[in-house]
Amino acid sequence: MIVFSGRSSQYIAKEISEKYGLKLGKVNFIDYSDGEMQPSFVESVRGKHVFLIQSTFSPIDNLFELLLMIDAAYRASAYKIVAVIPYFGYGRQDRKDKPRVAIGAKLIANMLAAAGVSRVMTMDLHADQIQGFFDVPVDHLFASSVFIPHINSLNLDNLVVASPDMGGTKRANAYANHLHAPLVICHKSRTKPNEIAEMRIIGDVADKNIIIFDDIVDTAGTLTKAASLMLENGAKSVRAAITHPVLSGNAFQRIRNSGIEELIVTNSIPLKEHCDKVTVLSIAGLFADVINKVYNFESISSSFIL
Repeated sequence: MIVFSGRSSQYIAKEISEKYGLKLGKVNFIDYSDGEMQPSFVESVRGKHVFLIQSTFSPIDNLFELLLMIDAAYRASAYKIVAVIPYFGYGRQDRKDKPRVAIGAKLIANMLAAAGVSRVMTMDLHADQIQGFFDVPVDHLFASSVFIPHINSLNLDNLVVASPDMGGTKRANAYANHLHAPLVICHKSRTKPNEIAEMRIIGDVADKNIIIFDDIVDTAGTLTKAASLMLENGAKSVRAAITHPVLSGNAFQRIRNSGIEELIVTNSIPLKEHCDKVTVLSIAGLFADVINKVYNFESISSSFIL
């Protein structure tokens, strides 16, 4: 087997390959003056099990770079090509929520398949049904493997698990059952994307230590509004454990100015800036373990906590 990485995910790819005990393969990238890019593998991949690591966060160049690497490996006669995508971009476009819109997640799945991918490995998809968009096997991992040990180390009493919206209820309920904690839900309504019109809490948060679970934190508007609402209703403390730190726009400023005590995230996406309230947990060990099991045709069920 051999492991390569796109340019935006070198930081996590190096850590994954080190934990696996392999050196990261070398890729040369040529950037043309008009914006075109061309990756080429320095070493032969003929007949090899190739793992390509790249999160597809913004800009879209990261996705296209991965597609070109898959195509290059396919045309170089790789035996199997596994796309390791810690953060699957466009996952929020998983359905038609209004007329005349694209289902972006399905389009990306089609593009990966067309490029020649044999398998996809990712973490905390925005919606579970995205796995069904692929006609190749999908290994869907969960950040619970790193979140739960950290939360247990905090030794919080009167713990309550919260979902920031109705869509995240299933995920939050799984954490609540594992942590033996009650569940509360934030019900919100939007007038347009990234803007909340109204929010209210369903459940009791008075004198409780709250942990909000979600898959993505983008502008942090929902998260900080939910935290403020919970503190206004008597919560003792509010933390959040969110897998993918997209953190765009004024997100860092909102978090700094909010009542959130700690924002726990993974390194599926590199942070754009430092923030004392943000704790980053590495998922490299989990991906290295699952890559090893996939390569050796072993079950990956033991890698899941939830």
